[in-house]
Amino acid sequence: MEFLTEFPALGRRDLRDLRLAIDQSFKNFSREYGEQIEATFDPLLQFLISFERLLQSTPWPVFIAVVCGLAWLASRSIRIVIGTAISFYLIGLFGMWEDTMSTVSMIAVSTLLCISVGLPIGVLMSRSDRAQSIVTPILDVMQTIPSFVYLIPVVMLLGIGKVPGLIAVVIYAIPPMIRLTNLGIRLVDSEVLEAADAFGANPWQRLTQVQIPLALPNIFAGVNQTIMMSLAMVVIASMIGVTGLGQPVLKAVSNQYLAMGLFNGMAIVALAIIFDRISQSYGQRLQKFRQNGQ
Repeated sequence: MEFLTEFPALGRRDLRDLRLAIDQSFKNFSREYGEQIEATFDPLLQFLISFERLLQSTPWPVFIAVVCGLAWLASRSIRIVIGTAISFYLIGLFGMWEDTMSTVSMIAVSTLLCISVGLPIGVLMSRSDRAQSIVTPILDVMQTIPSFVYLIPVVMLLGIGKVPGLIAVVIYAIPPMIRLTNLGIRLVDSEVLEAADAFGANPWQRLTQVQIPLALPNIFAGVNQTIMMSLAMVVIASMIGVTGLGQPVLKAVSNQYLAMGLFNGMAIVALAIIFDRISQSYGQRLQKFRQNGQ
């Protein structure tokens, strides 16, 4: 019965040759097309750098006032506004303002990219079962594969810097946006769609004026999850040159600086709580508006 315990596998030489062939093919591809691929992301890099400089050059009272205003518009909660103001004030008081602005710029740009890419894909999945059957396994792989694995080809193609980190964050954070957009549109009541058809709405009008507005609570839940997963990638992205709160945390781990790691880690937690409360409150307001409208 020994053959039952032996698994048929490639020989060591065959496996080594296969790995060498894959490595050499990817190296040849990166050498031939790496510069062109890097050039296509140059506008994104310039936008990210400009946005980061804008946040860092903005006086802290102005930034806190703007964020508190957005928090009030989204949540209508004075407690969230006060908590937001105190959190950012403490971040600046402990000397973490510039790193925090770098992290906020990275999270903002990655979230915008996830929305601009994930929303159309989610709409496509909601309108086609075939597209859903194709995209869903890809999303499963993106959510389960270790982040260090897809950092390897990204770094080999684009090197170390902001753009590879941004791409890694987007790959990690975009699946919830796609899934919840698809789910929200599919959950729209069929009777509402029949009423829209009865009033003569074309497919574009039905999508933009009926389905997406009714699916907004689910879509904003996807935005919330995207922001949270983007923040979760901050420390990992710092390993490939992304500036922000992740680099001091990584430095603290390497050099056993307890205070540095604790303060910067708490700053990341504060950002996560602020963004979570604001986005969740806005999603709940949309849900209440939808229920009242029904």
